[in-house]
Formats: sequence, C-alpha cells, structure tokens
Amino acid sequence: MADASFQDADPAPLALMASDAEDLVIIATLAQDAILPVTEIAYDARHRQLALLLNRFRWEDAEAARRESRPYERVRAVLLIGDVQRVQSDGIDRKDRDLILELLTLQWLPGQDGAGRLLLEFAGDGTLAVDAECLNVELRDVTRPYLAPSGKLPRHPDS
Repeated sequence: MADASFQDADPAPLALMASDAEDLVIIATLAQDAILPVTEIAYDARHRQLALLLNRFRWEDAEAARRESRPYERVRAVLLIGDVQRVQSDGIDRKDRDLILELLTLQWLPGQDGAGRLLLEFAGDGTLAVDAECLNVELRDVTRPYLAPSGKLPRHPDS
C-alpha cells in the first residue's frame, strides 16, 4: 500500500497559530501523541525561538480512517514557539541522544502583561518549561502524511 499524500488529506496540511489559550487547546489536541527524538529539539536564543520536529499523529483524519477501515497516518510537523525568553527542562536528559519523547499536552500559564510560561508535558513525567514574552505558537505540517508505523490509534492508560 502506498503512503498517503497531501492530495488525500482533508483538506490540506495543517498550518495553525496560537496567540491565546483557546487557540492553544486546538494545537495541543492536534499535537497530542506526537513523538520525537530529543535531538529534534532546537533552541535559538538569538532569534528567541524553540522548534520541535514532531512525528504528529493525524488526529484530524483518525475518525475517517477508522470509518473507512484504512490505516492511520502520521505526518512530520514543526512546533515553533516564538518570543522565548528562557527554556528549562525537567525529567528530560538532553544528553541521551537515543531518547524518544511522546508529547502529551501543551499548557499556557499566563503571567503579567501578556507574558507567561508554556509547559510541554511528555510521557514519563518529562517537561519543557518555556518562559515567553507572549503566547506565540505555530504548528505546521512539513511532509506528506505517511502510514503510522504501529498501525494503531494512540491509547492512554486512562482512556
């Protein structure tokens, strides 16, 4: 079976921005269960950006795939966080180049004057805490969809 293509996607590759907590819920939902090696996290202090190259489960296509009895898909996507002032990690060994992370959720903790902290929570209790001047998050698909290697819908112990 051939990989899926953007032409098959409904309706097109994602390109979303979040500038408030309500928008972030949408991005968090679509990025849930994305996997990435720790080596695909890059912080550019000069440009004040944090970028993560994700293997994103295509939640927006999951129901159609189930209904049509076709395989689930993933797509490579960039999660870009702008206006970053500082990045801290807890429970993530950035020196372990073989470490694979699974993104569970994104959460915005507002501070004063529009600033705040964005938490990226990973399975296994790992967290990236991003102090930012404002909420500025983009999620953009950058490759064609491909068949999910597991062939299964991601599941969580409490679901």
